[in-house]
Amino acid sequence: MPQKWKNRPPGSNWGEFGPDDQLGRLNYLTEDNTVQAAREITTGKRFCLSLPLNVPATDATNPRRKPPLLKPVVRGGKTAFNMRIDAFDPGSTQVVSDDAVLLYNQHSSQWDSFAHMGGLFDADGDGVEEIIQYNGHKLVNEAGEPRYGELGAWNLGIEHMAQHCVQGRGVMLNMKKHYGEESRPVSYDDVMYMLDADGIEIEKGDIVCCYTGYADKLIELGSDVPPDLPRTHCPAFDGFDQKLLQWIDGCGMAVLVSDNRAVEYEHGGRPEGMEKGPGLPIHELCLFKLGIHLGEMWYFTEIAEWLAANNRYRFFITAPPLFLPGAVGSPANPVGTV
Repeated sequence: MPQKWKNRPPGSNWGEFGPDDQLGRLNYLTEDNTVQAAREITTGKRFCLSLPLNVPATDATNPRRKPPLLKPVVRGGKTAFNMRIDAFDPGSTQVVSDDAVLLYNQHSSQWDSFAHMGGLFDADGDGVEEIIQYNGHKLVNEAGEPRYGELGAWNLGIEHMAQHCVQGRGVMLNMKKHYGEESRPVSYDDVMYMLDADGIEIEKGDIVCCYTGYADKLIELGSDVPPDLPRTHCPAFDGFDQKLLQWIDGCGMAVLVSDNRAVEYEHGGRPEGMEKGPGLPIHELCLFKLGIHLGEMWYFTEIAEWLAANNRYRFFITAPPLFLPGAVGSPANPVGTV
């Protein structure tokens, strides 16, 4: 199969997993990798790494995304909740409940697919920037149409991640332990300090997890979460640190996850003097250039505390997204096992 591009963005790995690849560095999560990761299970103790899906309790930090809303399923003109079946089937001794949900896929604990963020780049070499995604894919078909009317990705949807079955070795970076709860961008040098202080080694195919304390704040504040919470609380990776971007590329991680809203520090814009470029450089690097899936707003408090108390930083993760073809993101319901 011929590749879909003539030019690839600087610093990208397009084509290195094949001309039609839609998995990116999930290709590192092989059967052998899973066997090796499973050796981290020594106690069988399990941790839920997801927030309740109604956290955040409001849309204050992102008005485009709302908490889930349960909706009725109607049966015989009535809401099918705590409903006696004998109303339809005389003599039945059963009672049934059913429901539906209006769910924003990226409101709470979530996965970003590669369809979530692309870029403007002249991939076909005609001198004109076009909308393009990881590995030269486009979300629309040849007629320029999405999959389901006005939306839905023909390529790079979350279903590819679901089918690959995300299981691997988690590596915990405890930013909260080292840098507290104050808002600050975490640099390459800061990361090197953490790795050295905690004796952390990251290997090819690892799922790197960042505990910042942000999810704790969402739970603590409830419906009183301020709109500026992402920029006023908790440390996060500094996406404008070029050495940090090089480290993300070079360390061999397969996936990058955090308990905060965007994995990276939200500066609120590009640095002074940078007229053109991404506002979220780690999103561009991971989702657009390298094929590294991002997980956001996971819940790490209990497992991070257990790992610290037991002088460990590695654990086993099972974290499939919903198998929803064409979706650009998905709720995550990950489990960590130690």
